[in-house]
Amino acid sequence: MLTREWRPSWPVDLGLTLGPHRRGRGDPAYAVTTDGSVWRASSTPDGPGTLRVLRRGDAIEGQAWGPGASWLLEGLPELLGAADDPTSFAPAHEVLRTAALRFGHFRVGRTGNVFEALVPAVLEQKVVGKEAFRAWRYLVRNYGEVAPGPQPLHVPPPPAVWVSIPSWDWHKSGIEAVRARTIIRAARVASRLEVPDTAEADRRLRSLPGIGVWTSAEVRQRAHGDADAVSVGDYHIPGIVGWALTGRKVDDAGMLELLKPYAGHRYRVTRMLELTGGGPPRRGPRMSVRDYRGF
Repeated sequence: MLTREWRPSWPVDLGLTLGPHRRGRGDPAYAVTTDGSVWRASSTPDGPGTLRVLRRGDAIEGQAWGPGASWLLEGLPELLGAADDPTSFAPAHEVLRTAALRFGHFRVGRTGNVFEALVPAVLEQKVVGKEAFRAWRYLVRNYGEVAPGPQPLHVPPPPAVWVSIPSWDWHKSGIEAVRARTIIRAARVASRLEVPDTAEADRRLRSLPGIGVWTSAEVRQRAHGDADAVSVGDYHIPGIVGWALTGRKVDDAGMLELLKPYAGHRYRVTRMLELTGGGPPRRGPRMSVRDYRGF
């Protein structure tokens, strides 16, 4: 086990900052234990690794296991938002001023791992969360190796393994051929996607068939800590933004218009509004969970 102590200049909320990396309950690569520690298993450039993050007073302690331990500890401050600068964020709406008081310590962290963020984003394309999380659990548990360290986790598979998954196991996971092909294509060029610049990453991601604006934004939010990456095309976010800022639902174009004053912080705004738990009333039936395994 390797360790690192880091003292941030703001009160880090581990759950708030690391929560976007959790893919549903039962995520085999993520855990929160009773002592408040957050655990993440990751496939790093140096190999598999497990990171435990915990608070000790005003310090953050990282503990890591496996070949990727040093890489994970080196990136700990940025994972918790050290590279994010919210100082120019000036909320003009009362709901955002209230959210800033409540979640003012929120920072957008980054993993520096594009492909690892890409796979679950593709799994979540145009489906309800339960369907995507079920597939993620199946694929990571069956194709990810047991994570190093004491916590029972699995490491998300590296690109070469995603390429090798046979069609019948994609089917068993509940993923249809279109999303499976998108992941396989991306896995074959995964090294080209690992660029630090968010604009260049967006261009490269969207050059791949099956990856559009929404998927690219979801990846850059997590891998690059892009506080301006808007998830255009999301089923819920335009309604949340419109309802919070104007009292009515809007479409993507209306959302982008409302977010113009917050250029540079548009993801920060949508994330804060999601955290407040508000949104338009639900009057229609919920989207059903599809199950391709029976087709």
